[in-house]
Amino acid sequence: MNNVPPKDQIDLSLVIPTFNEEDSVRPLVEEIQSALDPLDQTYEVIFVDDGSNDATWSHVDALSHEIDQVKGLRFQRNHGKSAALQEGFFYAAGQYIVTLDADLQDDPAEIPHMLHQLQEQKLDLVSGWKKKRHDPVSKTIPSKLFNGVTRLLTGIHLHDFNCGLKIYRREVIDAIIVYGEMHRYVPVLAHNAGFKKIGERVVNHRPRVHGSTKFGASRFINGFLDLLTLLFMSRYTARPMHFFGAIGIVSILIGAVINLYLAFIKLALGQSLQDRPLLFLGFLLLVVGAQFFSIGFIGEMINKGFVRKNRPAIRERRLATIAETPSFVG
Repeated sequence: MNNVPPKDQIDLSLVIPTFNEEDSVRPLVEEIQSALDPLDQTYEVIFVDDGSNDATWSHVDALSHEIDQVKGLRFQRNHGKSAALQEGFFYAAGQYIVTLDADLQDDPAEIPHMLHQLQEQKLDLVSGWKKKRHDPVSKTIPSKLFNGVTRLLTGIHLHDFNCGLKIYRREVIDAIIVYGEMHRYVPVLAHNAGFKKIGERVVNHRPRVHGSTKFGASRFINGFLDLLTLLFMSRYTARPMHFFGAIGIVSILIGAVINLYLAFIKLALGQSLQDRPLLFLGFLLLVVGAQFFSIGFIGEMINKGFVRKNRPAIRERRLATIAETPSFVG
């Protein structure tokens, strides 16, 4: 192989989160070479070992000495797929970023086709769709439910948000932060950041040959909780009063109606209000409503200071002179 080119000349960066995949790493690199070497594209392969307790890192380390394009990052302990992706994004130098899983179920032969679609259709990202999956029912049924709910709540019409095989333009990755279980929602993060040209391609999905799936019920639940967090953050981070203020108004209105009703039956009908739980509920709703308003005001003040310190990402600039920002050298 030729020596890897300078960092600012790399076309493709492949970021591959890896956890206990000792039998898959070397075959995956061989498949990547077969898929990408014929292209007129320079590339790098970044494995992020997410605290594996098998020989995964030994294989990555050996490959990095054998093949110039292969690089490795190693976590001391398991931090999760999102953290592994984000760390890989930080070190990736390519104009286009490819993500795929290390278990050999994603087919590297799809990468050239996805890159062509991204460039030809001028998209921001292309997401794979495992239309014909080779996974157990315990994984496919929750996945269908998850994808359906995500489509409904986000308005992004992808069939397979959780497909590991995706390709992005550099500026998309630079504009987002992946954390928690947000690796499932990178298209949603990109869409919320203003990158709305999202494509999809049916990709070849293969049966798992080595190792076992890392999927579990807790990850499924955590994924939905992260979706709710993402929706809240994307819609109300810049205007917290719209959320907390709306709840406050509803609470105060209901409390006011209850108290007016109780005042009427006390003054007009002469009925006693002793031992009426409704009286306590009415005042409680007024207090809760006022508290939500206070939270909204505090949120607005915090957000005002945040906006002053954090400028939004600029997708295009038309200036006479643009100073170059030195790139990170790993």
